[in-house]
Amino acid sequence: MTGSILVADDESGIRESLTIVLEDEGYNCTAVKDGQEAVEAIDKHSFDIIITDLKMPKTDGLGVLEYALQHSSNTLTIIITAHGTIESAIEALRKGAADYILKPLDFDEVLIRIENLLEHKNLIQENKYLREQIDQEYNFNHIIGESDAMKKVYKMVERVSKATSNVLITGDSGTGKELIARAIHSNSDRSKKPFLAINCGAIPEDLIESELFGHTKGAFTGASSDKDGVFVAAHGGTVFLDEIAEIPLNLQVNLLRVLQEREVKPVGSNSHVNFDTRIISATNKDLEAEVEKGNFRDDLYYRLNVVEIPLPPLEQRREDIPLLAHHFLQKYNKELKRNLKGISSEAMSAMMTYQWRGQVRELENIIERAVLLSDNDYLQLEDLPVAIRKSVDSSEVNITMDSESLDEAVKVFEKHHIQSMLKRTEGNKSEAARLLGIDPSTLYRKMERLGLSD
Repeated sequence: MTGSILVADDESGIRESLTIVLEDEGYNCTAVKDGQEAVEAIDKHSFDIIITDLKMPKTDGLGVLEYALQHSSNTLTIIITAHGTIESAIEALRKGAADYILKPLDFDEVLIRIENLLEHKNLIQENKYLREQIDQEYNFNHIIGESDAMKKVYKMVERVSKATSNVLITGDSGTGKELIARAIHSNSDRSKKPFLAINCGAIPEDLIESELFGHTKGAFTGASSDKDGVFVAAHGGTVFLDEIAEIPLNLQVNLLRVLQEREVKPVGSNSHVNFDTRIISATNKDLEAEVEKGNFRDDLYYRLNVVEIPLPPLEQRREDIPLLAHHFLQKYNKELKRNLKGISSEAMSAMMTYQWRGQVRELENIIERAVLLSDNDYLQLEDLPVAIRKSVDSSEVNITMDSESLDEAVKVFEKHHIQSMLKRTEGNKSEAARLLGIDPSTLYRKMERLGLSD
């Protein structure tokens, strides 16, 4: 094991013996003879663990503990105490000590206690890191897109995050429905509680009831123990039901009751379990049409669709393509240990023109592939699949880049793309706006901002 440990004890025999044992196990040890020296050491160095005797001159073990809690909050403190002062050890635990050890010391026990505390500390730090990463990744402020269509989505996410109402996210596959669901959870009062996602279309029909509602031991073959369903397991947090349209019709009535009563009856059980979980669902199908066809219950649809957030396809937010492409370029440069400096104007023009049927997910996959396989400093048109290369006549591309600024690059590509659409429609702005997936008024504003004359 590795780690930095401070040993504070006024008995030289205990201090020296403990230091030798710990250093033999690979720990980096600092030994001091009283509480004042311990405080000074805490000011100078960072320790994973402090092992301090309770009774010491100048400053006692409780004083060392209190100083460590104030000035080195990530450090764990173990109190060494005699049998006659065990009440003081309990007081130390109440004040924030991680553990206490009784004299005479059993060094094997000391090593086990230290190992367990370090593993616990590492787990806490790892969870904190993961939480920070998730918060950064799924906070809606970090979702890529500056188009008018995405700004509407941001406003919806901000508005519904603080509520508890059920939310239905709609949009084509690949538009980022789970990302939006996680953003809602991350910006809600439930952010510290679980977020559980379940793909209703990927679970066999005979198992989906168990996954949703849970089961008891022996309820069916293979049920070797009790299991909570997602609604109970995410108590206090959020459940994301992706591909909700794939829920079998015979289970929809059970799901409706669960949403109404906020309680589930596990498979094989005669009792109900209450839960407090927010429900966010998503679909790439037209649920109203599914209701008309008899494939989806209308009462369940209205229960799920308290608030609907429709995600725009990429063709309605083409001005976001340069932002997305550069974002994915940076992401996969880091993940794949490459160093592409940017994207050529020809490649970007092709991506701006291409019809992204796989939406943002397809764009990300294309950039990942190109970053992995490209032998160039800049991602070139030749690095893209044939289908994308065919989407633009590269001979017409004459963009020149005078700035490394991403904002300026976006303006250049946006200006070029609008010019291309106007050329294609022979100057018909209404038709150009339709092809761009924006309102004519938005097109006029962009033309004015970009300095495009009539």
